[in-house]
Amino acid sequence: MKHTGRLAGIVCLFVLALAASSSWAAVTASIDRSRAALGDTLRLTITATDSEDLGDMDLQPLTADFEILQRSNSSKTSYINGKFSSTRELLLDITPRRVGTLTIPPLQLGTQITNGLSVTVGPPPTGAAGDQNLVFEAELDRSSVYVQGQVILTLRLQQAINLEDRNITQLELDGAFVRPLEQNSFQRTINGRPWLIHEIRYAIFPEQSGILEIPSQRFSARESSPRRSLFDLGGGGRQVRRSTEALTIEVLPRPTSFPGGEWLPAGNLTLEESWSTPPEQLQVGESATRTITIRGEGLQGAQLPPVLFPATEGLKYYPDQPVITDSESATGLVGMRVDSAAVVPTRAGRWQIPELRIPWWDTRSNELRYAVLPGRELEVAAAATAVTAPPPVSAPAATPALTLEPGSDATIPVLARDNNRVWQVVSAVMGAGWLLTLIYLARSRRTRSGPAAAESGPPAEARAFKELLAACSSGDPRLARRAVVRWSAALHSRPELGSLAQAGAAHGDPAMTSALDALNAALYGSQPCTWEGNTLAEAARRLRSEHRGKVEREEPSLQLYPQAS
Repeated sequence: MKHTGRLAGIVCLFVLALAASSSWAAVTASIDRSRAALGDTLRLTITATDSEDLGDMDLQPLTADFEILQRSNSSKTSYINGKFSSTRELLLDITPRRVGTLTIPPLQLGTQITNGLSVTVGPPPTGAAGDQNLVFEAELDRSSVYVQGQVILTLRLQQAINLEDRNITQLELDGAFVRPLEQNSFQRTINGRPWLIHEIRYAIFPEQSGILEIPSQRFSARESSPRRSLFDLGGGGRQVRRSTEALTIEVLPRPTSFPGGEWLPAGNLTLEESWSTPPEQLQVGESATRTITIRGEGLQGAQLPPVLFPATEGLKYYPDQPVITDSESATGLVGMRVDSAAVVPTRAGRWQIPELRIPWWDTRSNELRYAVLPGRELEVAAAATAVTAPPPVSAPAATPALTLEPGSDATIPVLARDNNRVWQVVSAVMGAGWLLTLIYLARSRRTRSGPAAAESGPPAEARAFKELLAACSSGDPRLARRAVVRWSAALHSRPELGSLAQAGAAHGDPAMTSALDALNAALYGSQPCTWEGNTLAEAARRLRSEHRGKVEREEPSLQLYPQAS
């Protein structure tokens, strides 16, 4: 019976392992772009993270609105932190059958189902290329954009001839941050003639309101010529050049109706929360990690505000370093920020975690919205009762004094002497450890009080302060904004600071707040104005000097021996 129970346990563990592995399996679908013209080809990628064969996937629902032109497979295997992971991909080149908003339906693979996708298909181009063999054009996805919002610039090269040594000028804009996106290549049929299309996309984030000019971009290449012999190395084709038209876009200021705080113009903003331990199972003294994820469509991860974990009665928070990343979608950049903190209940009872509410501006509907994470009530149980230790073994009765009579051969016990020797050794080791610790602290104190301590602060703070002074001297408000936020975070050892409002709150100084308000008006005000950095530089010098003096006064001195009074 014992062996039968053990075998049953092993079988159960095996079944649970299979169930756990299947629960982590995922099949997802993605498309290279969400807008196309009739006659274009699109790349549909289906990704599986387990060992199921993608060749068994039923693609019949896809053929209702799309024609499958070509299919191929690929696989990837990686070894990370001692674990193997395998990814399989099914690559499908498809073309739409009609004009309109088409849906790529969920496709089934075993017990898994992919996500649905939407593609907007426009009418086929009507021969805009004319009799040309090469067309190079630029296109913006919108005519106006809010300051710090995203606008997508697409450079499109259409070629009906073979080209070599292709080259496009690098996009550089004053007053805007430019982020290159993934390039797309596909085929298009225009008036029955096949064309090869290359699209180079950029996400542009204007940093000041007004008119943003995008200069003409140039393309150059050499037309491929057929080789006339085995020894012909080519390179004799004619040189071709094309240029796009210059474009302008209106950059709108921050709306006056938007509340104070970080300005977030986005296509969508979401908040998600997760716990390492179910919050309803918390006990006093046990920790659980609370993780909050912010995702913003059309925003960089660096633009997303930090999540602050306010002090809550009965709970203590220990924040971790944030994780900030960017990813791409068919509509541009998707920024993500992950803030986590260890939550430790200090008392049993019912405790409230307040609601988290982040305002953002919906660039699609042009209205104010809020991303809300509802408040939560935690029922914290008392700490588990400690397991009662077994009662100690009764000590033997005291041994009466042993009197040795002359000529007796009795032996005196040596147990007490051995125990004393052991404790003497342990005490000597502990004393030596404390002595070495005191010597180390004394030496490290002398090291810190040497020449290195004469510097103005940590290297990161010193560099950031120099950058701030340089930005103030040049009168560049964009550089000053970045530098003052970076310097404030380093000065106060608060890496979560990410905005001018948070930097001003960290300093708590009226002069600095006034200087930051002037900087904010120069960056995002409705009327363009010049900005002088002298006021900000003076406030920063004064606050830095006061902070250094406060640190020197508060830092205790280490003394090995107390002084007599």
